[in-house]
Amino acid sequence: MIPYGRQDINQQDINAVVEVLKSDFLTQGPQVPTFEQVIIDACGAKYAVAVNSATSALHIACLALGLGNEDWLWTTPNTFVASANCALYCGAKVDFVDIDPRTYNLCAKQLEKKLIAAQKVGKLPKIVIPVHFSGQSCDMQAIHELAKKYGFHIIEDASHAIGGKYKGEPIGNCRYSDITIFSFHPVKIVTSAEGGAAVTNRADLAEKMLLLRSHGITRDEELMTKAADGPWYYQQIALGFNYRMTELQAALGLSQMQRLEAFVIKRHKLASRYDELLQNLPITLPWQHPDSESARHLYVIRLQLEKINITHLDVFNALRAAGVLVNLHYIPVHMQPYYQKLGFASGQFPEAEQYYKEAISIPLFSAMTEGQQDTVCSTLKTILSKET
Repeated sequence: MIPYGRQDINQQDINAVVEVLKSDFLTQGPQVPTFEQVIIDACGAKYAVAVNSATSALHIACLALGLGNEDWLWTTPNTFVASANCALYCGAKVDFVDIDPRTYNLCAKQLEKKLIAAQKVGKLPKIVIPVHFSGQSCDMQAIHELAKKYGFHIIEDASHAIGGKYKGEPIGNCRYSDITIFSFHPVKIVTSAEGGAAVTNRADLAEKMLLLRSHGITRDEELMTKAADGPWYYQQIALGFNYRMTELQAALGLSQMQRLEAFVIKRHKLASRYDELLQNLPITLPWQHPDSESARHLYVIRLQLEKINITHLDVFNALRAAGVLVNLHYIPVHMQPYYQKLGFASGQFPEAEQYYKEAISIPLFSAMTEGQQDTVCSTLKTILSKET
């Protein structure tokens, strides 16, 4: 079986976790701040807040930016549901912006059209979340210019994109956003088993997110309402959550980050090889914008259904039956039953819906061998060549 993605764990990673298990701290020790500093060094932002998942990071990022009842958050329909759910957690409303047909990212031109219409009826978003799908950055300069004009905040969902670049600079430096979110789920570029982080250049946002990740509790006397009663003293000054990352997760993440560049280089080599091996098949290969150097989290093909005599579902099932465990990223969020109960319907975001009808994520992970890749390509070629 060849999975579409998987973690790459070596003995160094295992040793790092075991060392923590033998230490005095399994949580709230030195590993988490050290991991945060490594993230800062990698992406060039000023502050990092590590948490137990990217979903948690999205939630506290929204809260730190003041998202609340009756506010609007806009994101892309081509993402995991967490990119939209974070707004609902805050009592806000969600809407979507259709995707660019080449990058599959939130389309800046469609965003501008929607902003013009929203301004006329007084429903501008408070936050826009562009998602760097498959590791390729959105057109952040254009989105940032729109943010300045229309007054919204930007959270970059870079769950796929640590190690990637935009305009020659690391994704996550927050040049064009208020906050950037990373994921360290096992299938991502680097893993901490589960985990996420929010990075920012604003001290006030970092302070708010640090507070929110741990119950709203502080031991900082400067933030307290009165002097401490003693060294044991703390105060809850906000309603926060238990979103802390453990020392075990941070230790694994720290070890993995030492191989971030190697992981991305290997993914690029594999993606380039796919480009060569698959170029003559009736499929559309991933397009890379010249401003972006993708982290290559996913390799998504689109079937040219008019050129083959087999359905999207049949291709997907045939690949899995042959041991190639493909996936599909993503079912458009507005097509989920929960969101359709909120008033969304098929037909609202046609580019995302057409993409969904044709897309398949084929295996790509840093430990993948050329032999495995050859198997994927030969299997796909055989399936697509079927007459019926």
